[in-house]
Amino acid sequence: MDNFRKETYLKLLFLLCVAILITAYSIQYVFGFQPCNLCIIERIPFMLAIIVLILNYKFKKNELFHSILLMIIFTFSFLISVYHFGIEQGFIDESSFCGVNKADLTTKEDILKSLQKINISCKDVAFKIFDLSLTTYNMLISIIMLLISLKIYLINNEIKK
Repeated sequence: MDNFRKETYLKLLFLLCVAILITAYSIQYVFGFQPCNLCIIERIPFMLAIIVLILNYKFKKNELFHSILLMIIFTFSFLISVYHFGIEQGFIDESSFCGVNKADLTTKEDILKSLQKINISCKDVAFKIFDLSLTTYNMLISIIMLLISLKIYLINNEIKK
């Protein structure tokens, strides 16, 4: 029974990760909303989770290790989202990592180069659903996926005993 539940949770995580990435890329490429650097980084944990889930399917003997990796991945996903949310709300100052150029624009070439780059500020929310930013949804989804990963870990740990 636990094995059935574990497989269901693993499939749920996989489908959620794929759906989240499809949604993010659709918003970017179909609807034309450009993401900031943190938005792009927030996709990485979902890509890593897909890889871990595929490895878990391929190498069944390492299931406990894979469930720990999933918990770490979704913890980092949550932390990145909290940081981004803090920038969006003005609680945290935007860092140079967010792509805000404070370059010295003294020459004509420097000005032309800076105009060619598209810099999206991390504090500007371009796309909202029900008046919530995608970062807010990412925080909630990351917590849910962390809890599902914890459940998978507990099932794996129970099976090993």
